[in-house]
Amino acid sequence: MVETSSTQKASNDVTSPKLTIDGAIATIRFCKPDYANRLSPADLSTLREHIATVNQAKEVLVLQFVGEGKYFCSGYDISSLAAESAPSSLFFGETIDIIENARPVTIAAINGGAYGGGTDLCLACDFRIGVPAANMFMPAAKLGLHFYPGGMVRYISRLGLNQAKRLFLTAEKIHADEMLRIGFLTEIVPEDQLTTRLNELSQLLAGMAPIALVGIKKHLNLVARAQVNTDEIEAGVRCSESSRDISEGALAWKEKREPQFQGS
Repeated sequence: MVETSSTQKASNDVTSPKLTIDGAIATIRFCKPDYANRLSPADLSTLREHIATVNQAKEVLVLQFVGEGKYFCSGYDISSLAAESAPSSLFFGETIDIIENARPVTIAAINGGAYGGGTDLCLACDFRIGVPAANMFMPAAKLGLHFYPGGMVRYISRLGLNQAKRLFLTAEKIHADEMLRIGFLTEIVPEDQLTTRLNELSQLLAGMAPIALVGIKKHLNLVARAQVNTDEIEAGVRCSESSRDISEGALAWKEKREPQFQGS
């Protein structure tokens, strides 16, 4: 496992999000447990650097998000809005868009509370594993803050219009079972099994054929936004059909063994 250069640049701030890469699996860790892992403008800039690093590391197929302490993420540090130099909350939303559009498959390990923009960060991930103590609420309307466009799209495309209205307009707090029922969580596991399940799912995904895995992930998200790029999808189909990986996949299937994909 190695720390990346973007992690090292941010190392002077021990609370800044940290990125590590271990082969095909990268991890971003939120390091402000005493502040419910809220994200400052500086943290958001660091996250953008980390995503850029991961996107350029072609060997990385899975990106995990984990939170230290009893919270996953409480979203934007809205106290920073009082500073004249602070960016709008739109900067937060644009950062979450970058996470949604990250090249690898993303997994949120929701170890506890996810609040405000932290809930949108969860929805930007492809998989969301929670524990029984997980809970969430969206207080934007209660705080008088209009939410940004990407997050509203994610709420509707992931949860449906009725649930999006319920959560945004009432600021109701819900817990793990209800989060699972409405599709906010992909699955719930016992707290002491969260890391094990996270790594198990990450290894499963990392063993898939890279061309197909990354391409399908990208276009599923676009289709959810009613953006069907037929030409690009068909080009992906042709690329996969002419790859060495499809030959390896067929041979491994025949030989009843795990395939060894190369991403080519």
